[in-house]
Amino acid sequence: MSLNSIRPWRNIYRRTSRQIHVGNVPVGGDAPITVQTMTNTDTSDVAATVAQVHAAAEAGADIVRVSTPDQSSTTALKQIVAESPVPVVADIHFHYKRAIEAAEAGAACLRINPGNIGSQDRVRDVIKAAKDHGCSIRIGVNAGSLEKHLLDKYGEPCPDAMVESGLDHIKILQDNDFHEFKISCKASDVFMAAAAYQALAEATDAPIHLGITEAGGLTTGTIKSAIGLGNLLWMGIGDTIRVSLSADPVEEVKVGYEILKSLGLRHRGVNIISCPSCARQGFDVIKTVETLEKRLEHIKTPMSLSIIGCVVNGPGEALMTDVGFTGGGAGSGMVYLAGAQSHKLSNDQMVEHIVEQVEKKAAELNAVAEAVE
Repeated sequence: MSLNSIRPWRNIYRRTSRQIHVGNVPVGGDAPITVQTMTNTDTSDVAATVAQVHAAAEAGADIVRVSTPDQSSTTALKQIVAESPVPVVADIHFHYKRAIEAAEAGAACLRINPGNIGSQDRVRDVIKAAKDHGCSIRIGVNAGSLEKHLLDKYGEPCPDAMVESGLDHIKILQDNDFHEFKISCKASDVFMAAAAYQALAEATDAPIHLGITEAGGLTTGTIKSAIGLGNLLWMGIGDTIRVSLSADPVEEVKVGYEILKSLGLRHRGVNIISCPSCARQGFDVIKTVETLEKRLEHIKTPMSLSIIGCVVNGPGEALMTDVGFTGGGAGSGMVYLAGAQSHKLSNDQMVEHIVEQVEKKAAELNAVAEAVE
């Protein structure tokens, strides 16, 4: 029995959308919400870009986007796609010919911006290339690059202008009998983005790509993205997400998963529940958690671990986690397994022992999953 069946207040009812495919990855419908990121290398540097794609995929990225600003990038794209373990999206701005070249190079999806791709004739050429090569398309509306006629109409970037831009472009695709598309309407302003996404979700059944664009550095961008994306996901809006950070793309993937994990929408790796520490702590909680986060990065199996400094909340938190450690006194604490007290352990043995217990539990869970399959 799942927690959602006995705790209905935990349910999130996702908006019903059509399902498309980005390569072999389904997006929308009843598919899991996918996590994306984008490389920040020079795309023409194949080795560096492929290395970054692999690092993102290892962190859990389902899809990786690559910028293709020039012909050398689209030339390199063919080899990047061939060596990528996940579908690659080609990011196109201004030059519609780059989109055609990217489709020919094997991109799984073309991200185009209706505000800067050019005339409808050029968009039609891109659609034909996508059809010919089996690409999906993401309509990427951005508050910072809206079409001039919409800025003239509304006076400034706003949710209504963003939604109108997206719907106009949807019509172009549909008029050309193209339906393998998803859509985003990003802004760096959380309020603007949230309002635009809510209106867009009511106006179309297309899969929605969520993002707060240009969110900032690791800390600031994580907070803005968690607020903006978290609220939309809580309302059931969103089929794929990208957290935009001025940071390593791997960090974007990690934050994306943490947002989804906090809402019970995706589960991957060890969810560490830990206290902020205080004078009651029986061991150095902060240092221990930092060490365990690094030591347990290789665990992909969804599971929970509680690391609590004292007995105020430690036993209660441990009741709800797969593995737990609660600080006590005299240099030792209590290990919990499957919610029950198991054995005492000295603090100096704690990290190695917890890693061992987590790995053991992950292996057990994997064995059960394989037996079910």
